[in-house]
Amino acid sequence: MTHIWLRAEERESEERVGLTPEGAAALIAKGMKITVEESPARVIPLEGYIKAGCATAPFASWADAPQDAIIFGLKELPETDQPLHHRHIMFGHAYKGQPAGQRLLKRFKAGGGTLYDLEYLVDENGRRVAAFGYWAGFAGAAVSLKALIAQPNVMGPIQGYPNKDALIAELQREMTAIDLPRAIIIGALGRVGTGARDLCAALGIPVAAWDMAETASGGPFPEILDHEMFLNCILADPSVPVFVPQSAKEAPRALRVIGDIACDPSSDFSPIKVYDHVTTWGKPALRVHDAPPLDVMAIDNLPSLLPLESSEDYAAQLLPSLHGLGDLTQGVWGRAKARFDHHIAQV
Repeated sequence: MTHIWLRAEERESEERVGLTPEGAAALIAKGMKITVEESPARVIPLEGYIKAGCATAPFASWADAPQDAIIFGLKELPETDQPLHHRHIMFGHAYKGQPAGQRLLKRFKAGGGTLYDLEYLVDENGRRVAAFGYWAGFAGAAVSLKALIAQPNVMGPIQGYPNKDALIAELQREMTAIDLPRAIIIGALGRVGTGARDLCAALGIPVAAWDMAETASGGPFPEILDHEMFLNCILADPSVPVFVPQSAKEAPRALRVIGDIACDPSSDFSPIKVYDHVTTWGKPALRVHDAPPLDVMAIDNLPSLLPLESSEDYAAQLLPSLHGLGDLTQGVWGRAKARFDHHIAQV
């Protein structure tokens, strides 16, 4: 019997979940066992999972789960050197040379466990089968706009919203204090870029929508500096050119806020060179230049700003693949295992 252990997210401000009670009921009907950890933060209450037929377990007890359980979470595990024995489904952020990712892979190697990285669950054409991208783009554009509205001050802490309508209504009220900004979005045709464009459209913000054709020259891209807000929706990759060099901080510019929604500053391939670490819900904007101000928004769990909508959307995308967990050698799971094997061999 396939046993899925839905762990509680231990990261502060993380309320999302990758499986809904309705999805759990469907998997149980197919003969799977599902255990759900108690959580003080999960946006969907435990009672719904219990009614669906799930077993329960104490908060953060996954390390003591049966050896055959597949541990399913979204964000990172607590940073320790504890060897990892289980099979884990999660966003590992471990395959692009990130220091924390290398530490994670060493834990898997020490314990003999396996990482099925959600970022690398892809179909036969290499397209991800499930992604939070749309809601990352939507929320990232919203927080970037809030950073612009707060200037010349640096914006304060943020918290989640019950739904996107509440977020848009708040932004509409706050925007009365500023002139309408211009935005440029790179990666505008992808999932992330679509979410960012939709947020801007809802607020009447004019957008220069760039994608591969507009960046094929490899740069430099002085047009970015002509917009008050730049939203980067392209994941760090060796093929991605530099969009904002270090010199942009002191260059003549209209640019006031960079929303690095793709958010991979520790990667050697990051296209945004004016900062080097993520921002947080407590400190969403990093000021990298004072006069005129330039702030970077680089929160790496943006969809949690709208945890219910983003969870329901993502869980619906992922559910068909979860039905295939009975054979981890095939399909998306086999491809994810091959990716893991390649990287673990280099540790």
